[in-house]
Amino acid sequence: MAEKAYLAIDMGASSGRHVVGRFDGRRLSLEEVYRFENGGIEVLGSLYWDLLGLWTHIRNGLRAAGSQPGGPVTSVGIDTWGVDFGLLARDDVLLANPNHYRDARTNGMLEKAFSIVPRAEIFRHTGLQFMQFNTLYQLVAMRLARSPLLEIARRFLMMPDLFHWMLTGEKSNEFTDATTTQFFNPIQGTWAAELLRRFELPVGIFGPIVPPGTDLGPLRPNVAAESGLGGAHVVLPGTHDTASAVMAVPAASRPGQRPDWCYISLGTWALMGVESPQPVVNDQVLALNFTNEGGVGNTYRLLKNICGLWLVQECRRVWNQAGRQWTWEDLNRMPAAAKPLASFINPDAQEFLAPEDMPGAIRSFCARTGQPVPADEGAVLRCALDSIAMKFRHVLGMCEELAGGRIGTIHIVGGGTQNRQLCQAAADACGRRVLAGPVEATAIGNLMMQAVAAGDVASIAQAREVIRNSFAVEEYQPREPAAWEGAFGKFLKIVETRQ
Repeated sequence: MAEKAYLAIDMGASSGRHVVGRFDGRRLSLEEVYRFENGGIEVLGSLYWDLLGLWTHIRNGLRAAGSQPGGPVTSVGIDTWGVDFGLLARDDVLLANPNHYRDARTNGMLEKAFSIVPRAEIFRHTGLQFMQFNTLYQLVAMRLARSPLLEIARRFLMMPDLFHWMLTGEKSNEFTDATTTQFFNPIQGTWAAELLRRFELPVGIFGPIVPPGTDLGPLRPNVAAESGLGGAHVVLPGTHDTASAVMAVPAASRPGQRPDWCYISLGTWALMGVESPQPVVNDQVLALNFTNEGGVGNTYRLLKNICGLWLVQECRRVWNQAGRQWTWEDLNRMPAAAKPLASFINPDAQEFLAPEDMPGAIRSFCARTGQPVPADEGAVLRCALDSIAMKFRHVLGMCEELAGGRIGTIHIVGGGTQNRQLCQAAADACGRRVLAGPVEATAIGNLMMQAVAAGDVASIAQAREVIRNSFAVEEYQPREPAAWEGAFGKFLKIVETRQ
């Protein structure tokens, strides 16, 4: 086949990138043409996303892609983080900047929501794990605060839906991101209207749910003209970044056999789980606080959210504000010299969600739990990374319980694979082979979904074969299993007593 080009706009919570993928029928090659920083902006005590600033970056990146040599870009697709959203009023007027999921408005909101609809009943409707920043609790917080925005809203759009609307003028609610809201019913495949009514939320603002691979049509004329991408259509990838990342897991399927692998999509968050052909909504999943999120190819991602490299990112921010100049390579190197398995935190404890001083929060946790307090920056990072790896071990056992058998290989994909210390620690803690890569998994999954939608690739399985042919992975084998096994009991006590 003639070489085809697609453009992935991969927008994470801390950075974004425009990646052109060129596919020759067997291999995919990548060219990053634009990159930008992202993050929350505090205004009067609330935390927001800079929507118009992000839109400016999207347009800048489109122009960069349009100016590249080579064949024309066939299609464009955007993926972002989950749970956050914007609202449109009559005549498609945008109502306010979207709030950031770490905004304090959802503090204590789980308990308030459970007083209206019991926890088990919410799970029965949605099959989703309980996190205070889920879209449901953001909307409940708005309702309880009597927000006027809910009164005048006419349409609800998740973050990637907003950007796709800005690109095309077409409003859509894409499936994979809709499933992160905790008001999507995975059994019925529709919005959980009954649950929304119980919370007195406006059901009419939610549009039809459309699958990944949907062609929304061409770019708006002025966007096409200024970017030089006049022939490109906008095609929905798995718009939730984890859905695209999991599509890029280079695992080979074995027809008729249970998969013996699980995945970790590793970045600011670590999403760990197994791929399932259908949602699993039962008491066991509820007890383990796992989630059913939509995947590509009519699959579900049965997974658990774990705090990932957010801990490291925030340590770097605090230290650099104090005058250090630590690079990411410095932060990858420093923990290697620190004593392993000295102290642990529960990475998912509330105090690590959005502290002003992450290193201080880590040291304080260790002091309160009677453990050695990390003495320097390397020891702080080693504590954080060892703790994340131990959480992987904890969740691996849950994945095996739900999958009904031993998992032999852990695939780690995403930017976090560049932290070799954590990849090795994951192999050590879990006692399993770890295959790390590809790094740009989310962009790759986005691009390959566009290729599938165009008919250039026949299936998700074939897309994964292309990925195996195109990108190398790094293998990590467990080392010193006895030491990690002995320390796991100590970690479990920390987790069980400091939820």
